[in-house]
Amino acid sequence: MLTLFVFLFILSVLIIVHEFGHFIVAKKMGVRVEQFSLGFGPVLFKKKKNDTEYSLSLFPLGGFVKLAGDNLEESTGKPDEYLSQKPSRRFWIIFFGPLLNYLLAILFFWVICFVGYPALTTKVGGVIDGLGAMEAGLKAGDKITAIDGEKVGSWEELQKTILSKKLEEKVSVSLVREEKEIIIPVRIKEKDIKDQVGQKRKLGLLGITPSGEIIKVRYGFFRSFIVGVEKAKDLTILTYKSLGFLITGKLSMRESMTGPLGIFFITSQAASLGFIAVLHLMAVLSLSLAIFNLFPLPILDGGHILFLILEKIRGKSLSLKAERVVNKVGMTLIMSLAVFVTYNDIVKNFGEKISKFFIK
Repeated sequence: MLTLFVFLFILSVLIIVHEFGHFIVAKKMGVRVEQFSLGFGPVLFKKKKNDTEYSLSLFPLGGFVKLAGDNLEESTGKPDEYLSQKPSRRFWIIFFGPLLNYLLAILFFWVICFVGYPALTTKVGGVIDGLGAMEAGLKAGDKITAIDGEKVGSWEELQKTILSKKLEEKVSVSLVREEKEIIIPVRIKEKDIKDQVGQKRKLGLLGITPSGEIIKVRYGFFRSFIVGVEKAKDLTILTYKSLGFLITGKLSMRESMTGPLGIFFITSQAASLGFIAVLHLMAVLSLSLAIFNLFPLPILDGGHILFLILEKIRGKSLSLKAERVVNKVGMTLIMSLAVFVTYNDIVKNFGEKISKFFIK
């Protein structure tokens, strides 16, 4: 029950923030907002204030903002209608939804870095045969404090620092061994390993493994913001790399995509780990939602932005017939994707149990 509550809470927050982005910019630009709705199914709550009807439905797994005159069939040319606005003004109404999700992700990362999060220490758990650490004489139990004079406080910082160095370069590794501070030169050597998106790459390594020791990493108020922005940037780059690998077929859709069911299982794991894990999940999902919504597909925000660009170039919008066709194609694509990821989630999370059931 707790997992379900956390799951619904996460989705509701992300959806409300996204739709509020559209809502607030439309209001600021004088566009009449007819409806602000969260969820689908039976309506639990409904209230009209000024020109806008606010509603909450039983299943908070979606939401929308209905703008006056936001399609050709309803548009009458009134100045407070969406289609009466210039393409540049409509762009900001559309773009602000994903933008608020992205900013929310940065905010969550900022809070995580300021409050503190668990991370592996730089204590050496073991050394790898044939790499620089073994040749230089590093030992299990050594606590690395700096690389070339640059302090490292966690395993994540240590990895980033090493990856920024050149292959075959010798680095000065400052460490504590048996309460003594020593400096050992270690050569960085390359090794074929799988990166974060499962692709084999040659990476420069010291040749050590973590001990498993955990510490709480936290930063000052302003430094936390900078680190939070860096985390959002790194995740954005990783997401677009993954998309590139998906398009080229180097990465399997079955292994890399998940839907609401998969997110529910991830949420159950995060909820068991505590508040910071849930907040981190919300940050990742909010950023992913921002990026996904900017895909240039019909009915998504990115599709609307693409058509605005085409309208700007052509000097006129799509015809009513073309708009209907585009919306049907977009809905078919999204529904097909939803069916695929749901099936994929069922196979990944219940596949073994289903197989045992039929075998019996």
